[in-house]
Amino acid sequence: MSNASPKTSLKGRIGALLGILLMALSLRAAVVSVPPLLARIQVDIEFTEFTIGLLATLAPIVFACFGLLTPRLIRSFGLEKTLITAIALAVVGQVARVFMPEVYSFLALSIIALAGYGMGNVVLPPLVKKYFPDRIGLVTSGYVTMLAVGTWMAPQFSVPLANASDWKISIGSWALLSMIVLVPWIIQLVADRNVDRPDQPVQAVGAAQPIAKINPWKSKVAWGLAIFLAGNSAQTYVYFTWLPPYLQDRGLSELSAGNMLALFAILGLPVSLLVPLWVPRLKNPIIAVLIFTACWVSGHLGIYLSPTEGTVLWVCLAGLGQGTFAIALLMMNLRSRTTYGSGVLSGFAQGLGYAGAGIVPLLFGVVQKSTGSWGPAFAMLGACVLVMLIGAIIINPSRTIEDSVEGSEKAGRLERIG
Repeated sequence: MSNASPKTSLKGRIGALLGILLMALSLRAAVVSVPPLLARIQVDIEFTEFTIGLLATLAPIVFACFGLLTPRLIRSFGLEKTLITAIALAVVGQVARVFMPEVYSFLALSIIALAGYGMGNVVLPPLVKKYFPDRIGLVTSGYVTMLAVGTWMAPQFSVPLANASDWKISIGSWALLSMIVLVPWIIQLVADRNVDRPDQPVQAVGAAQPIAKINPWKSKVAWGLAIFLAGNSAQTYVYFTWLPPYLQDRGLSELSAGNMLALFAILGLPVSLLVPLWVPRLKNPIIAVLIFTACWVSGHLGIYLSPTEGTVLWVCLAGLGQGTFAIALLMMNLRSRTTYGSGVLSGFAQGLGYAGAGIVPLLFGVVQKSTGSWGPAFAMLGACVLVMLIGAIIINPSRTIEDSVEGSEKAGRLERIG
């Protein structure tokens, strides 16, 4: 637990908690609200197979780019200002894209929206460490749970909203949720007049100390978490992209296939509640990783070998496997000692992790089409499991990203930013 976090008033912590939870709720709306409405969108905007594939890969690619960029922004402007900028980008991108007349302008505005959410992905773990260093597991459980709820909520309600209005209002309406997120953070920024810049003294330390720069490229912890997140997220993105079309190809109706995707998404909820409360108590977190990996593998095999018999069971198992994602988010704080270290680790792991994961859904489709079989494509999921396990082995020992800074005294000078 870092003692670098300043003493924050109860009112300030309540505002920060509200802001963290609302931001987590909104993070996936721009990603998962569009696919259920693609058939309607195509009436007004001409999507081809190529641009549909491009849309599917935009989220991990943009998350990767802004994952690597965001730690620099945090260091320069602080956590709260970076988050407010992220929310503003998300709102502008989501609202503006519904007015675009053709596909590439729609995709360009989608990139702006996703850039905002990519920055939000990175900022949330260090915000938890800054405001709740004594409640990291509990608050992480809350925000990962809200992330799971948001991932389920957008695809579940996009079609009913479109039925009640049209597709533009449906996908644009999620920007309202992001606008609400602005309220507690603007209040927090105005109220907290004593927000320190990275080069300023920290009250908890009592003396001005420069922050030692962390190079995540030289950190085993950072590489391990990036590899772990890549293997996990690749499986998740394959399911979000290919589970409905695969099940329809195997004989399920469009409605049933869509319900299976919603079931997969909502099963991130129970594991999101469990993981941050359970895993910090384990001496070896890899034990939890192996349990959730068994769920992933069982789900993959069941869905491939028996897609129309026991489908709910197989999807439930794969859905519970998403506990590995909650572990990855938790490790961003458990494998760092300071707010700054958490921000660097979050940005590096999510940047490289999403970059690695982003190409897999595209390759999944290419392999399936080129071979005419789903078997080789599903074999790629097995490779993703192995990658994830390699990352889990690397991050299992109790060490932090700050350990990569030369000299323990220098590492001890790392302080919070925000």
